Amino acid sequence: MIAGKRILYVTHRFPFPPAGGAKVRAFHSIRHLAAKNEVTVAAPLRDAEEAAAVSGLEAEGVEVLAAPVSRTRAALQSLAHAATGRPASMGYFRAPRLVRRVARWIAERSPDLVVVHCSSVAPWVVRARVPKVLDFVDMDSGKWRDYASFTAVPKSLVYRWEAWTLARAEARLARAFDLSLVTTEFERESLRAIAGEVPAMVVRNGVDLDYFRPLGEACDPHLVCFVGRMDYLPNARAMIRFCREVMPRVRSALPQARLRIVGAAPGPDVRALAALPGIEVTGTVDDVRPHVGRAALTVAPLTIARGTQNKVLESMAMGVPVVASALAARGVDMVPGEHLLVADAPADLAGAVLSLLSDGGKRAALARAALERVAAIYPWSESQRAFEEALSRVLDGRAALHEERALG
Repeated sequence: MIAGKRILYVTHRFPFPPAGGAKVRAFHSIRHLAAKNEVTVAAPLRDAEEAAAVSGLEAEGVEVLAAPVSRTRAALQSLAHAATGRPASMGYFRAPRLVRRVARWIAERSPDLVVVHCSSVAPWVVRARVPKVLDFVDMDSGKWRDYASFTAVPKSLVYRWEAWTLARAEARLARAFDLSLVTTEFERESLRAIAGEVPAMVVRNGVDLDYFRPLGEACDPHLVCFVGRMDYLPNARAMIRFCREVMPRVRSALPQARLRIVGAAPGPDVRALAALPGIEVTGTVDDVRPHVGRAALTVAPLTIARGTQNKVLESMAMGVPVVASALAARGVDMVPGEHLLVADAPADLAGAVLSLLSDGGKRAALARAALERVAAIYPWSESQRAFEEALSRVLDGRAALHEERALG
């Protein structure tokens, strides 16, 4: 176990409270490291809510370096970066005041290790002469390339430009860091496609099995649920398509069937879905678990998906079966037909949903197998074991290199 090290952890979003995929992974990594090491977290503060959460993260035993970054300035920096051939997303997360504080901290404190969560903030520390690990999580350049495939000109041109400039930057960063981490084997292959044979390891996401667990209550046998931030293009696109092309087929065969869309910040197009028969849009909720736990099943019919869909694992951990698209299912180590149902075409999705709504025994069998699988391979303890192994490899490798140079 890594112990007694001084570690700087840099992340693009303030990782407390741990709500949402990016924050959850960062938080669990930070908490694990802080148990035996001196950890300092550097992250921007986007709003008053994040500023108020600083004390919550400090309560985990870490030092926090943070500075406010206005959304207006972030947007202007994005435009400036794009106009000069640099990735707009790196401009968005640029925080000059915080970068200066980080540079001073590194110079004064001489950390044993720097861990970066997300490539957008990796330029902050790329020149630091210390062991460095970059957790890409997912390859963001691939996400923008996917966006371009599903949008029309001129947006598609903007997305393609971002994908191209970001892929170049990701390749440079992967070569500059000692080790890169990703969440799935597919993401590792995506990294190697742009950067070549760079050192890279897969560290899966995990699930908090104490938090996400079966409610022990009877489900509503007609309720289908989707969970996800609704200002995120893949989620919004998936639900618009599902409501217009899949739910009418489901309700034609089973009029009692209902869909509940649970997630913050639904835009006008998503809110309008609530006018359709059998569709509910909740907006922000305090706790997604009652909605998931009482549903007969959840769906993840994404046509744009990178990495691991936490919503799939969390549903499985609660004993609720899942119907997912092939892309969403690609990010989890599950067997279609045994742990979840996989379908893509609207008619096939409707058929999969109806097969579970109409057969309680099938729902129970699928849910039981998935829960056992999640409990076996997706607890955070397993993820953090792999994470620590990755960091140890870098520290041991650097130590061996320094010893070799000293002997020489």
